[in-house]
Amino acid sequence: MSNTEHLLSKMNVQYQNFSKGQKKLAAYIKENYDKAAFLTAAKLGETVGVSESTVVRFATHLGYKGYPEFQRELEELVRNKLNSIQRMEVTYGKVPQSEILDTVLHSDIDKIKMTLEAVDHEAFNLAVETILEAKNIYVVGIRSCAPLAEFLAFYLNLIFDGVRLLNTNSASELFEQMIRIGEKDVIIGISFPRYSMRTLKALEFANNRNAKVITLTDSIHSPMNLYSSCNLIARSDMASIVDSLVAPLSVINALVVALSMRKQKTVVATLEALEKIWDEYQVYNNDEINLPDNHEIELTDPNALKN
Repeated sequence: MSNTEHLLSKMNVQYQNFSKGQKKLAAYIKENYDKAAFLTAAKLGETVGVSESTVVRFATHLGYKGYPEFQRELEELVRNKLNSIQRMEVTYGKVPQSEILDTVLHSDIDKIKMTLEAVDHEAFNLAVETILEAKNIYVVGIRSCAPLAEFLAFYLNLIFDGVRLLNTNSASELFEQMIRIGEKDVIIGISFPRYSMRTLKALEFANNRNAKVITLTDSIHSPMNLYSSCNLIARSDMASIVDSLVAPLSVINALVVALSMRKQKTVVATLEALEKIWDEYQVYNNDEINLPDNHEIELTDPNALKN
């Protein structure tokens, strides 16, 4: 039974036991689950004409621990069913222009909070140990996830040898870069809805060669987890034209910090060597800065621009 059928079946079975307000909720969700999936409990209640507490009781009546768990199952119903234009209309179509900044920032804050509430510390610790023990570390992320993969690979390169950011211009090129992956290696795959088939194929390829597979994705139900023994879950905002990947980036930051703490001596030695190289080749500073009006400023502190 699919998630859609499972949720609708629960509502059908228990419909006669619902209160009047809960019946209104059930009717609305059946017809509009693509919209309901992206509404807070308060907003859903306002839309249907019931209180927020009625919405919460409705979720628990159906057997969920609370509204967040109920909402996650609703999201599964539409995860791959809406295109970019529809996703934007669902969430931001009615937001006034003057409220866009606040709306988006609050949405990102909510994603981090939800990620924190559901974080699996055992999976996180397993990911750290798996990376520490790996001979080679492969990182793959496609399209909007490519910056996350590049960010992760950049910092892993400061800690480990043998870090390989997979170039994904074509499927065949992807496999050519992984031709030597084996059981002593690990691949970290990053993907969020709509999930990348190239990333999935890369994980399948690695799994078939007995490499360890770590995923960073949005749900335990993600197809990314088919090939993974270690799943890092971070909530993403799938309901806009721009993918919100703030929470996944926070998880990556935590992963880098945890690995750095375990490899402190190596990281310190690398950074000390890099500082000398940056100074010698003036990577971060110039002797002069040319302003738009052709005036020049001489830097008295050569380290002023390092950050």
